[in-house]
Amino acid sequence: MLSNILLPPDFLLPIPVKSPQFDVPGEGKLLLCSTHDLWRLREHYACATLEAVQLQISLKQGKRLDIWHADLEATHLNAHIFGCHDFTTFREICASLALERIGILQVATQPGYCRMLLSGGIDAKTMTMHLRPLSERLGVDIAITPLKPSPSLAEPGLLLMDMDSTLIQCECIDEIADFMGIKPQIAAITQLSMEGKLDFAASFTERVKLLRGLDAGVLQQVLDERIRLTEGAQSLIRGLQAHGWKTGLVSGGFTFYTNHFEKMLGLDFSMGNELEIVDGKLTGGFHGSIVDANSKRTALLSKAAAWNIPMTQTIAIGDGANDLPMIEAAGMGIAFHAKPRVRELAPYSLSHGGLDRALDLL
Repeated sequence: MLSNILLPPDFLLPIPVKSPQFDVPGEGKLLLCSTHDLWRLREHYACATLEAVQLQISLKQGKRLDIWHADLEATHLNAHIFGCHDFTTFREICASLALERIGILQVATQPGYCRMLLSGGIDAKTMTMHLRPLSERLGVDIAITPLKPSPSLAEPGLLLMDMDSTLIQCECIDEIADFMGIKPQIAAITQLSMEGKLDFAASFTERVKLLRGLDAGVLQQVLDERIRLTEGAQSLIRGLQAHGWKTGLVSGGFTFYTNHFEKMLGLDFSMGNELEIVDGKLTGGFHGSIVDANSKRTALLSKAAAWNIPMTQTIAIGDGANDLPMIEAAGMGIAFHAKPRVRELAPYSLSHGGLDRALDLL
């Protein structure tokens, strides 16, 4: 049996213990209490049970110790917590683990990130989903992964990413529209589309029509003046490429930009929508079929098959409703700084830090 005792920042145990203690966010301590130390604590407080010790400390010292038990021989999992800086938040997370009878074996912390080794009788994805409401309420990211995660850096894999508001920090079509003075109008439609409240193909067609007559040189101007890579984008891509991974971009945006980033980042593949340009002006139309939600999912499946990469070795990252099918199909699907509905439905959600946080999950 595994016994955890979470000690608040201002509490010192009345006796020395030999059990491992780990620093936790907010300057508290987590004690992985041995049977011998449990007996010594009960003896010191003249209590028959650990719960009685807990009650006595609360009544006499006004301190709350969180104590719970779990099966040491249960399945081992990794927990990744991003954006947890204070003890109160960490305590709430521990309380949820205790309800599921999940114990903590190790804790390692660094600014903004806490990684724990867990022991519990529940699978990683189910536990992540169980913790999703808590994650949303506390404003932190919580991801539970198997001890041997799938996908893994130990084998070649495939990363497919969305572009707008994922690889880059803006929506290209909104910035292009700004040069026509209609950015608020276009941006409102984009937002509704990304939230899944409008059909993507229909809204895309209508937005592109509004760009009719714009000088095509604006596309380059937007690239030069408005578009910036998301924090951690290059680190994520370089990190995966260094381990033999294929990397690609699948976007409901425009090939003018996807082609640029394919070359700039050394990607293996990119896909987007090609704007129609006649006599140096946008016509309000486009060539070919629209890259929509189904196209993205199909691209993930077909590229994985073409490169002989098992689906368990794939990662898909996006922020909008049109990314959900590929996110759900991937071995690891991640909603990145995403819309509420996407965060709710995606297997994993990262809303703190940069794109390279995905490497921590591998």
